[in-house]
Amino acid sequence: MATNPFTSRIAFVAGGAQKGGTTALATYLLEHPEIGLSTVKEPHFFDTEEFFGGEAVDYSVYHSLYLPQPGQRMLGDRTPIYMYWRQAPRRIAAYNPAMKWILLLRNPIARAYSHWNMQVKARNETLPFDEAVRIERERCAAAAGPLQHRRWSYVDRGRYSAQLRRIGEHFPASQLLVLKSEDFHANPAHALARIAAFLGVGPFPRTARREVFALPYDAPISEAARNFVYAELASDIGELETMLGWDCSDWRP
Repeated sequence: MATNPFTSRIAFVAGGAQKGGTTALATYLLEHPEIGLSTVKEPHFFDTEEFFGGEAVDYSVYHSLYLPQPGQRMLGDRTPIYMYWRQAPRRIAAYNPAMKWILLLRNPIARAYSHWNMQVKARNETLPFDEAVRIERERCAAAAGPLQHRRWSYVDRGRYSAQLRRIGEHFPASQLLVLKSEDFHANPAHALARIAAFLGVGPFPRTARREVFALPYDAPISEAARNFVYAELASDIGELETMLGWDCSDWRP
């Protein structure tokens, strides 16, 4: 594949959810000889408002982040926020209506706490988790409205069914592969076989379980906070079960 100009568009996105396992997935994708990823960890092209303010979008900025090597025939973008960012699916469809989506969905309560812990360690958060989730809606609206807040959207990012419906407005179900993060980590070989078939590439060379660095917690999530977040997301979890035919009983307190 020529590096400049591109002979084809980016073919797939590993689009979420944040703290759902996309970093672990990327370690496998990077080892596949037929798959190429961007030179930066997360391109963040389709969630960058500045790129979409004019009449025409300059995709050369996006393509400059890729240096495909011989044999790599499937280029991918690993930016988890694309699933959450309201405008991203529409923009991605305009860029490549054949784009495929790989989505890893993690227990949204555990995901929220991991997200908060990451922001604390990065010194982007000073509130305790219990308080942050209780005032999240008002706090995020005040700081980022009308856009979503990138850092403090702990609960809101766990509303998976709404995000999948938004993606589904622009892409057919055949172009979406939605996996449970817990299943991916427990049995990566099975998940990677599904991903290879979905992308139309050969088998992954190594599929054994591996540990990817995760930030340690200073304390476990409190029972009160767990119950609060579940109450906020219970109806969405139920919708997701119906939508995907999943059993998400392991996500409930």
